[in-house]
Amino acid sequence: MDIHAIFDGLAWLTAALTAVWLRRGFADAFEARWQRPTLSYLAALVIGASVGAYGLGSLNIWLAGKSGVARSIEGALAGGIIAIEFYKWRAGVRGRTAAIYALPVALGIAVGRIGCFLAGMDDFTYGIPTSLPWGHDFGDGIPRHPVQLYETTAMLVFATAYSVALVRRQRWVLNNGFALLVLFYATQRFALEALKPYPQAVLGLTVFQVACLGMIIYALALLRPKRLPDAQFS
Repeated sequence: MDIHAIFDGLAWLTAALTAVWLRRGFADAFEARWQRPTLSYLAALVIGASVGAYGLGSLNIWLAGKSGVARSIEGALAGGIIAIEFYKWRAGVRGRTAAIYALPVALGIAVGRIGCFLAGMDDFTYGIPTSLPWGHDFGDGIPRHPVQLYETTAMLVFATAYSVALVRRQRWVLNNGFALLVLFYATQRFALEALKPYPQAVLGLTVFQVACLGMIIYALALLRPKRLPDAQFS
């Protein structure tokens, strides 16, 4: 098993254990604003995340003139969002159902990106050349931006800030946690794409930047004040 696959497994395990910890230790912080996912909900999530991960990751390397199949953390997040929103629409589920998953996803991404860093050149997630003292040689003899660790650091910053809000029971942050996560993740990822050797896809943007814009719009729409009873937020 390659190092990247190992850290993918650790990322999922970290996210799962964090979710269990939140359910057991901080259920009162979320009150009735979240519900235990059904099997159909989980199936939609897994399928959507898988399709998004391999679809967006593979599209990027194909545009770069490389062959094979790749996966992407961003693609998994975007695919999961699309799948769950479609599921909720078909099932008639109103309100938000992912508030409790903000911290698990943030920590899962932070762990997963370490695997990307350790995978080296084969992973195609390295940054462009840099003369900065922390530039890392991924195997081609050229110091490059360790963009994977930049992202790990960013997600740990989010996780720390969110944890403080969790301990303090800051209701608005907790109710809107997933939207805030998506907004934070997509914004920092859009910026980091400028430090990667990825091909342009649309209007000078990479496929990941296009996906980031979509997620930013989605998050802002969720954060927009709504005329709904407070109990419908989750």
